[in-house]
Amino acid sequence: MAAVRGYSSDVAFSPSVKAVQTRKGSRGAYARMEEGGSWETAITPDLAAFIAAQRSVFFATANLDGQPYIQHRGGPPGFLRVVDEHTLAFADFVGNRQYITLGNLADNPKAQLFLIDYATRRRVKIWGEARVVEGDRKLIATLMPEGYRARPDQVIVFTVTAWDSNCPQHIPRRFEEAEVKALLEERDRRIEDLEAQLSRLKAGEGANG
Repeated sequence: MAAVRGYSSDVAFSPSVKAVQTRKGSRGAYARMEEGGSWETAITPDLAAFIAAQRSVFFATANLDGQPYIQHRGGPPGFLRVVDEHTLAFADFVGNRQYITLGNLADNPKAQLFLIDYATRRRVKIWGEARVVEGDRKLIATLMPEGYRARPDQVIVFTVTAWDSNCPQHIPRRFEEAEVKALLEERDRRIEDLEAQLSRLKAGEGANG
């Protein structure tokens, strides 16, 4: 993988991007960010915990003509695995068999992962390079979520170049079905307890009357 020159954020802040930032008035703030250390280039414990909790990820690639493609991948929490501080991997399940992502990666390894947690209103962008590993049954078995009913096709290994966490602005708050179900069940139990307490109080008042 080619090393990032200058600042780690240069993976996204090209000269053209910086020119627009200058014209729009935000270049000064981002220049100070760059001088203060720029974006993280390794997976921190906080990022690792965030990744481990996610059920889905958006995976962006582009072909040689620069045509972008975004693919959604999902699974149980932990399906996107932190291998080490610079590497992520996941078992790529059989889908519609268009193989656009695989074809793009064969020509252009540059890729991006976009993770968004609607409940906590947090989004993370991860830049890097990805490669496809086919036929490695041991690796697939290692990455396959236990008990998950899906058929793995290959493995995607993602090497991190840089990452950035966005502000929560404009992210709608949404919750997973299982979380909502648990909250509703807890509410129903609480209502039942309160109704039982009220019945006992009424029964006691009737006896005293």
